[in-house]
Amino acid sequence: MEDAAARTSGSWTFLTNHAHVLVSLRMDPTLRVRELADRVGITERAAHRILTDLTRAGYVAKEREGRRNTYKLYLDHPMRHPLERSKPVRDLVEALATPDGTRGGVAIATPLPGPAG
Repeated sequence: MEDAAARTSGSWTFLTNHAHVLVSLRMDPTLRVRELADRVGITERAAHRILTDLTRAGYVAKEREGRRNTYKLYLDHPMRHPLERSKPVRDLVEALATPDGTRGGVAIATPLPGPAG
């Protein structure tokens, strides 16, 4: 099975693995760490480390449900970089977590094209 890292066309991406983990958990909060790692294209150890980072920062909480974990996301916290700190992480995650460009049936707004010229 081809992993996410092998599918990229170059050696870099626009988002960090932390963002990829948040987007993946938004799409399926019941992912096992192995499934999460495969989806993001990282090792299980890296996935654990990122989950720990996100938990300590208050973006993720793990809840035990039977034999599985469910991850609760707190997306109203601000993004961490100074350039984006005025925006909640929800803006990024919601825009990327829905493959059809909708959020619960509501279309996500796209910028109007600039003047032709």
